[in-house]
Amino acid sequence: MAQQKVKVCGMREAENIREVEALGVDLMGFIFWPKSSRYVSERPDYLPTKCKRVGVFVDENIAQVKAIANEYSLDYIQLHGKENTDYVKTLEGYHLIKAFNIATPEDFKACQAYEGLVDFFLFDTKGKSVGGNGEKFDWSVLSAYQGDTPFLLSGGISPDDAASVRAIHHPKFAGVDLNSRFEIEPALKNVEQLRKFIKGL
Repeated sequence: MAQQKVKVCGMREAENIREVEALGVDLMGFIFWPKSSRYVSERPDYLPTKCKRVGVFVDENIAQVKAIANEYSLDYIQLHGKENTDYVKTLEGYHLIKAFNIATPEDFKACQAYEGLVDFFLFDTKGKSVGGNGEKFDWSVLSAYQGDTPFLLSGGISPDDAASVRAIHHPKFAGVDLNSRFEIEPALKNVEQLRKFIKGL
C-alpha cells in the first residue's frame, strides 16, 4: 500500500502553520465556513508552501469559492455540505474533495453519483455539527465501500490511533484527516502530538 497521506485541518495561526508544515504533512486545511470555531476570517500572515493547501467550504456560493481559491492559491477545494453533482461540475478544473457523513454501510450509496467528479472522498462521522465533532464512526463499515475514488478518513482520530489506522487495509484508503483531537484550542494544533502520531504511522 502507498504511503498514507496526512491532512491536518482547521489551521489558522501563522506560527502554528509553520510548525505543522515542518512535520512533513501532505495537506493542510483552512476552513472557510463562518459557523466554524476554526473559521479563517482573514488571511494568515503565513501560508504553507511545502504541502497542499485545502479550502473547506459548506454549501458556499460558487463565485465565493472560486474567489477564495484564487486568493489563497488553493490546491484542493473540499466540499463539506450538501453540494450536489451539478454544483461539483461547475468546479471542473479544480482538484476536489467531497465529504460524506458515515454511520452505516448504507451511507456509502451517496458517494456513487460523485464517482469520477472528485479526486478524493472524505469519510467523516455523522454528528451534531458538519465536521469537527471529535467522534469516530465504526471503521469496520469501510469494507462496504466499493467505489473507485480514493478516500481520506476523518472524524475523531486521536493521538493514540496510529496503530488502528495502520490496521486499515482497504485498497482505496489514501490517508487521514486530523483536526479536533490534536488541538490545544480550536484552530491551534499540538505539534508534539502530531509528530508522535505521524511517526507512529
